[in-house]
Amino acid sequence: MYDSNMAKRIPPEVLEYLKSLGKKYGKLGGKKSAQNLTVEERSARAKKASLAAAKVRTAKRLAAEGKKARKAPAKGKSK
Repeated sequence: MYDSNMAKRIPPEVLEYLKSLGKKYGKLGGKKSAQNLTVEERSARAKKASLAAAKVRTAKRLAAEGKKARKAPAKGKSK
């Protein structure tokens, strides 16, 4: 079970040290993992990311079109 007070139990100097490690080495993770992957694995990872991004873009577009459709008055049925 997750304890929301867990972060408070870690001494502040340890947290600062861990943050400094993250800042120093965090950006290296993606480059290093890409070097260790095969061409097929990199391609699969890129395709998965591309599909996820397209799904987000499509959802945003559909939401925007839905808002426009509700605001527009009905056409062709005037009395």
